[in-house]
Amino acid sequence: MNYSNYYFPIADPYIQPYIRPLDMEISDEKANVFVYPNNLDNALELIQKAVAGENEDKIFYTYLIENAPDDEDKQIITGIRNNEMDHYNMFRQIYYDITGAVLPKESEESFKTPDSYCDGIKKALLGEQNAVQRYRQILYAMQPRVHINMLTEIITDEIRHGILYNYIYSKNNCNA
Repeated sequence: MNYSNYYFPIADPYIQPYIRPLDMEISDEKANVFVYPNNLDNALELIQKAVAGENEDKIFYTYLIENAPDDEDKQIITGIRNNEMDHYNMFRQIYYDITGAVLPKESEESFKTPDSYCDGIKKALLGEQNAVQRYRQILYAMQPRVHINMLTEIITDEIRHGILYNYIYSKNNCNA
């Protein structure tokens, strides 16, 4: 008997286990994101992309800090920048642990100055959201607990950064 989809009634009718219907299908493309080792090459490519833009990110954070209207914004963005530098080091470590190869520290990326501070904050906010989506795919391919923990820290930091950028965006009336 297959118990993976078996329904066990619980005394409290409001607390029921989630049972995936047998006829629920997941597309092959979506399913491959979850299946190790099929998803490992994609994860390694995403790590390379995350690390590749480090130089541009440094210039971008410098721009935001220099153009921040007050000390609170500067402190928040400086904290985010420092977290991001830690993330890049963690990504490099994960990549090395898996492949035995060292990723280059920086690449020559061009930096396009935002039209305004608010446009920069908007770009940063959307960047954090996109990063969460990409980093989840990396997480799905991790096997050692230490790598899972590192990715969990990175992803939760990215979510927190998005919240902080949203605060800065609202505080500075960037939607006006």
